[in-house]
Amino acid sequence: MKHIVIIGAGNIGSAIAWMLAVTGDYRVTVADRSADQLANVPGHERVDTEIVDITDRLGLQALLKDKFAVLSAAPFHLTAGIAEAAVAVGTHYLDLTEDVESTRKVKKLSEMSESALIPQCGLAPGFISIVAADLASRFDKLDSVRMRVGALPQYPSNALNYNLTWSTDGLINEYIEPCEAIVEGRLTAVPALEEREEFSLDGMTYEAFNTSGGLGTLAATLEGKVRTMNYRTIRYPGHVAIMKALLNDLNLRNRRDVLKDLFENALPATMQDVVIVFVTVCGTKNGRFMQETYAHKVYAGPVSGRMMSAIQITTAAGITTVLDLLSQGKLPQKGFVKQEDIGLADFLANRFGQYYAPREGLAKVG
Repeated sequence: MKHIVIIGAGNIGSAIAWMLAVTGDYRVTVADRSADQLANVPGHERVDTEIVDITDRLGLQALLKDKFAVLSAAPFHLTAGIAEAAVAVGTHYLDLTEDVESTRKVKKLSEMSESALIPQCGLAPGFISIVAADLASRFDKLDSVRMRVGALPQYPSNALNYNLTWSTDGLINEYIEPCEAIVEGRLTAVPALEEREEFSLDGMTYEAFNTSGGLGTLAATLEGKVRTMNYRTIRYPGHVAIMKALLNDLNLRNRRDVLKDLFENALPATMQDVVIVFVTVCGTKNGRFMQETYAHKVYAGPVSGRMMSAIQITTAAGITTVLDLLSQGKLPQKGFVKQEDIGLADFLANRFGQYYAPREGLAKVG
C-alpha cells in the first residue's frame, strides 16, 4: 500500500482522497492549515488528516519524507514550494495547476530531481492535452488544434449564467493572465477573454473565449508543427461580456481580492454541473485534408457511494489516473513528465480514467 499526501482539503482534495482510499491500494494523509477544511474531509479508515503550514519548509519536508507521492490541490501560488519540498526528500510530485509560471518553476526543479514531477494533471490542462496529443498523432501533417473545455451549471439562474464549481483564485487567474497560443506556427501570447466564438453541441449554444493555462506544455511541444493552436473556455452566451465589464470597466482585474469576495458571496456553488470537453484537430492524412473531433460531457454523480460534482469527478480522476500509471511503472520515475506523454488508451483503460471513457450518446472520437 503506497502512502500519499494530498495538500489542500477543499472540494477537489477531498474528492481525490476518497477516490484513492476506497481502492484499498493507497493510504492518504490530507494536509491543510485550516482545521475547518480538514473537518470536511470524508471519513475513511485509510484517510488521515494533519494541520500543516505549507510555508514551513522543514515541516513540509518532514511530512513528505518517505511518502510515495504528494498531490497538490492547493492554490496555484503555493505549488512551487510544495514541489521544492518534494524534490528535497525524493518524493514524486503531481499538481493541478493551470498557472503557466508555476509550471515553469516545476520544470526547472525537475532538472535536479530524483523523483518524477508531473504538473497539470487535472482537466484543462491535463486530460485535454492527452486527448489533443492523441488526435494530433493520427495526422501526417497538422493544420489546427482547437481545445475547448467548460465546467458549467446544468441550471444557470443569474446574468453570468454561471455558478462556482472550481477554485475562485484559479478562475480569476485564468480570466486575467495572458494566454498561450500558436499562430502561424509560432508560440505567442494572446489576451484573456478575447477571440470570442459561438458553437452548438448536442443541441445547445455556447460561447468560448481565450483563458490562460489550458494548453499546458502542449503548446511548446507542438510549436513549429501546427499552424494554429488555441485553448478557450466554454460558457453560456453572455458570460464574457459581463466579465469584461467587471475586469476592465470597473478595474477589478487590479483588485482581485474584491472580485474574489464578489464571486464567493454572490455566486452560489452547485453540485449540479456538467463538464464539456471538445477538441477538434485538422490536418492532412493520406493526402487528404481531414478533421477528427473528440466531444464528451461528464455529469455530476455518485463515486463509490459519495455524490460528487462533475468538476470534482473530472479533476480528481485526472490526477488519480496519472498517479496510478506512475505507481504501476507506466510513466517515467524521474524528471519532468508532460501530460502529452501519457497515452489516451492507457488513461481511459485505467480504473480512474474510466470516468472519462466515452459512453452512449455524445462522446466519441473520430
